[in-house]
Amino acid sequence: MFVPSSRLRPLAALICVLPVLAQAQLQDGDLAERLFRTGERAYATKAFKDALDAWQQSLQASPRSEFAPGILLRLARHQVEIEHKPDAAMPYLDRLRSDYIKAPEAAEGLLLRGQLLRKQARRPADLKDAMAEFNRVIDLFPGGPSCAEARLLLGRAWRDQGQWSRALQQFLDAFRLHSGSAAAPQAMLEAAETLDLMGDLPGCLRMLQRLRMQSPQAPEAQEAAWRMAVRVKHRLQKPPFRNDGPWPAGQLKWLKTPTLLALAPDGDLLIFQKELDRAFRLHGNELQPLGPAAPGTVAMLADPAGAIWILTRNGLLRENVAPQPLGALGAISGAALDRWGNLWVADAKTPAITVFATEAGSRALASPTANALAPLPTGGVVVASDADRKLLFLDVEGQPRVIVPYGKDLPGPFRRVLALSADGVGQVAALVDGGDFGQGVVIFGPDGAVLRQATFKALGVNGNITSLALDHSGGVILCDRRNDLLLRLN
Repeated sequence: MFVPSSRLRPLAALICVLPVLAQAQLQDGDLAERLFRTGERAYATKAFKDALDAWQQSLQASPRSEFAPGILLRLARHQVEIEHKPDAAMPYLDRLRSDYIKAPEAAEGLLLRGQLLRKQARRPADLKDAMAEFNRVIDLFPGGPSCAEARLLLGRAWRDQGQWSRALQQFLDAFRLHSGSAAAPQAMLEAAETLDLMGDLPGCLRMLQRLRMQSPQAPEAQEAAWRMAVRVKHRLQKPPFRNDGPWPAGQLKWLKTPTLLALAPDGDLLIFQKELDRAFRLHGNELQPLGPAAPGTVAMLADPAGAIWILTRNGLLRENVAPQPLGALGAISGAALDRWGNLWVADAKTPAITVFATEAGSRALASPTANALAPLPTGGVVVASDADRKLLFLDVEGQPRVIVPYGKDLPGPFRRVLALSADGVGQVAALVDGGDFGQGVVIFGPDGAVLRQATFKALGVNGNITSLALDHSGGVILCDRRNDLLLRLN
């Protein structure tokens, strides 16, 4: 077949150009790799700007290179871990998901994206998008190292939504299918807590003991130990309260008008001293000041990261955050910080609870006038209403889950609740006063049942007790304003 020379010329030109194009692509790929390695070396020496510049240049030189997924993941992590700007990480994670969904790095990217979406949630209904990412990890990378953590996080999301059976299955799969993963001990701990929510206390205790036996060196084993001890003490043994006297032992007149107590997640006690108008952390026997002076403090809270939140008559004070006014609330009678990051505030003159969501405004929940609040591990709060003479265990939406009349299952009713405290497994301690019961302490279970109780008269406690806290060994710490000390009931 004869081909005219006019047609051969373009074809010949293309044949000549192809080696040049191939060589250019090879050079671009080589440049992308060299820039990627340069960025890795710079990042290892904390030369972050140089590293980021090199990685961005690598993406520009060869947007579809084999190094692009790793670079996008590293850029996203940098924004989260170093810059603390999760919103700035999202474009990198979005691109990693859309352009490189089959790359091994996509598993970690999807997991990180789901975690960031989870942190933005302020209620269970907000978890849908995060759950979708965890499911993608499980479906696309079933044998990958990120799968165990995805199951763990998906289980927590199901539990937050009240789907306890689905949550338990995810936790069981996380440690059975991925027994060697770092997430396995945490999954066992979460499985135990879910069994307790389902009313299976024996199963919960067996799971906690199994965790301690299988992973004795894991941090979760220590967590399991105190969770077991508290449950056994309060729910099974229920010994009569014993007054151990001043705590820590031998410390007398060592505080200056303590008025408020709170327990940090690590077990340290937070103490507000009114004479100094300042909060302190008790770590061992060392008292460490926290933040600046805060005159007019009416409530003190600890967030899940251990940071302290102070409520004064003028608003909310947090470390490294500008003071936040609390609107028209001028008679704050109680506050609680739930594990979603929402601040619940009660006002003595307002028959409602105001819930402040970080950077998302506030909403009012219909409620009787409340005078004390404490957070619950299920995500809601417990509220004391002297006006209605009831304790209300509320879910995260503010709906009553359990209602306990004052005096139920007690020798006599009380009139007031001065303070509330809750531990990490759902027990609630109430400092009560007045009525036939008098002044004392009552501990309620997660279902509102009375577990232990005692009057201060019977215990020989003589002081002005203004606050209390449940410690990790099942004891109750009392704040004695009159005698400038702490007492412990065992």
